[in-house]
This record gives sequence, C-alpha cells and structure tokens, in this order.
Amino acid sequence: MTDTTTVADQLTIAVIGAGGKMGMRVSNNLVKTSHNVFYSEVSPAGQERVTEAGRELTETDAAVTDADVVILAVPDLALKAVSAGVVPLMKSGAVLLTLDPAAAYAGLLTRRDDVIQAVTHPCHPSVFVERHTPEEYADTFGGIAALQDAIAAIESDDAEKQAQVEAVVRAIFAPVGEVHWVTVKQLAQLEPTLVETIACMIGALLKESLDEAVNTMGVPEPAARAILLGHTQVALANSLKGDNPFSDACLIAMDYGRSAIIKDDWKKVFQDDELDKNLAAMLHLDKIER
Repeated sequence: MTDTTTVADQLTIAVIGAGGKMGMRVSNNLVKTSHNVFYSEVSPAGQERVTEAGRELTETDAAVTDADVVILAVPDLALKAVSAGVVPLMKSGAVLLTLDPAAAYAGLLTRRDDVIQAVTHPCHPSVFVERHTPEEYADTFGGIAALQDAIAAIESDDAEKQAQVEAVVRAIFAPVGEVHWVTVKQLAQLEPTLVETIACMIGALLKESLDEAVNTMGVPEPAARAILLGHTQVALANSLKGDNPFSDACLIAMDYGRSAIIKDDWKKVFQDDELDKNLAAMLHLDKIER
C-alpha cells in the first residue's frame, strides 16, 4: 500500500493561550486532526477550561521546543511579550503563526532569522454561503459547521512551509473553502480597515438605527427589526452580488443618506498613515514604528 501521508498531514503544533476564546476554538478543531498538539495556558481560568475539555496541559517551554508550528492564540496586546518568551525557544525552521495581523504589521513580534512568521485570520461564513442544517445556520462565527474562507500571509517563499501553514489554517478554522494568500500589510488593510473599521461599524450603525426607529419614532420593535433584517439582505445582495437593481426612488434615498451620513473623504481610511493610526490605537501605542 502506498503511503500518501505528507509532511503537512502530521505536524507538531503548540497552541499558546489554549484556554482563551480563540485558543479554545482552534483547539476544539485541532483535537479532531492527526496532528500532534500541545496545549499551553498560564491563567488558572484558562487552564480549567482546557482540562475540562479533556486536553492535557503542557508548560510553554516544553510545548514549543519541537513544534513545527507555534500558534499564538493570545490577545493582541500580549503578543509582544509572549513572542519574546516563545521565539528564542523554537526550533530552527519552525513557523510562528498569529491569528491577527496587527502585531506582525506593527513589528511587535520577536524575530529570529531561522523562524518564519505567518499570520492568518478567518473570513467567517459569508452571508451568502449555502446552508442546509440547523448547525450550519447557527454557526455565524465559523469553525464549527458552516463553510468559511480564510486569509493567510507568510514571510517565506518555501512551498513546504506554506503548505504547513495552509494545513494548520484549514484545521483550526474548519470547514474551510479557500485559503487566500496575501501579504501581511494587505491582511492588515483587510483586518481591521475593510472589515472592522467599515463593515463592523456599519453593523453597529444598523443596530443604532433600529434603536432609533423603536425608541424615538415609536415603531413597534418586531416590525422595525423585520423590515431592517430583510432589507439588509436585499441591500447586500443587490450591491455585492448584483442580484437586482435598486429602484429609482431607492437610489434617490441612498444618495440622501450618503450626503447626510458619510464624509466625502471617508476613503482616506485605506491610506497607509491612517492604517498606522488605527492599529496604533488598537495596540495602545503612540505610533507604529517599523
């Protein structure tokens, strides 16, 4: 019988911060794979979550020593300190994988010439993804039942290392459709600028608008929520998929909304200096120094 197992099929992986929100999410998926996984967590509450899930805890020093990929599943503000303690212990040729681009883009991660840095982030299930089961409908975040894509960046041209990172990405965010490869800077432009600065802000604005319709205008909440959620789907489908054209009257209302709510220079958020300001605020830095 021919052995079709590849290097990327059986990796040694260390999850640092295994008891946190993202640490638990990625660990819940990694435990289902054939990878050899070590789980490290320093907080007592996190340690309790790991052990309650039936996983064995390993001290960080021991977990990272032989790992092919070390996942830092810790908050952005902790990445500088955690990477400083972890990177010197990693074996030559190993990959340091973070789950958000901010710290990597800002140059906060400890570097070693023989340790490869990579970043990934889930796309979360699309509003247009085809769903069939109650579990798929309920999985809005991803990583449980609904299909999602993922974004990844790696600072290496080594095809084997890229394959290892993709294998880990597909495991921790499963089920995954496509893994899209970009640069670290491009990933930072997507997250936070495109999806947090803009999309999540618009989501919060929709909630504020719903509250205004109910609390100020006096519209019954079920009626306001029903028409908002339905029209939000139509608006996204028409704008992003071209399903149907907006009516002429709707286009006039949209123009009024743009002039009343949106600043003329709003696209400046995509400029490099604005990205630096945004990330500096998120990371509690005076400025980004690279």
